[in-house]
Amino acid sequence: MKLPDFSDLIIFENDDYLVVNKPPFLATLDERVGGAPNMLRLARQNYDDIQAAHRLDRETSGALAFAKNPEAYRHLAMQFENREVKKQYHAVVWGTPQFTDEIVERSIENTTRGKARLAYKGKPAETHFTTLENFTRHSLILCEPVTGRMHQIRLHLMYLQAPIVGDTLYGGEDFFLSSLKKKFNLKQGEEEQPFIKRFALHAMRLQFSGLNGEEISVEAPYPKDFRVLVEALRQNQ
Repeated sequence: MKLPDFSDLIIFENDDYLVVNKPPFLATLDERVGGAPNMLRLARQNYDDIQAAHRLDRETSGALAFAKNPEAYRHLAMQFENREVKKQYHAVVWGTPQFTDEIVERSIENTTRGKARLAYKGKPAETHFTTLENFTRHSLILCEPVTGRMHQIRLHLMYLQAPIVGDTLYGGEDFFLSSLKKKFNLKQGEEEQPFIKRFALHAMRLQFSGLNGEEISVEAPYPKDFRVLVEALRQNQ
């Protein structure tokens, strides 16, 4: 994939923090193997001492915060630890649930090879879910995690029997446009590709306080693949 220009991703910046709209398919930090490009490496081409204040899964797009100096990093890290950062995600899921501040409190433990599971002896995890739109067989869901466990939103939606579109790791099937369009034709010999080539999860909004106590609230617009998916579902109800 062609690497983006880091400056083009910035949606908020002051003397202490910057927030980017992370594209899908870029890890936040170094992954376990290899030296693949990641958001922190891109950031450090422009800012020497910058640190990622949290992380998003490689396939997840959206608002990702960086601290420009150690004091700013400590300040934001404490807010994450004390669960004072407000995080809002949008997910496209299978099914048409009617959630109104549906609260899931199910503990999570990490397993091997970058996977997690719901487990009684895991770490406490809490997420709130609200349905934003229902389509024919899918829904757009607002997800508000209180804690920050690995794969938390994905696991909790699976628990609610509303897995994320494309999240084959946690019960979500790929979505094909032919399932909506009766007159969908492929050229001879072609195989239909999934409409979105990742799980459909986007970090929509991030809210925290700056070093001077000012409220910082940043909204990240949908990337093209997520926007087109939502539009296709709306148009083909």
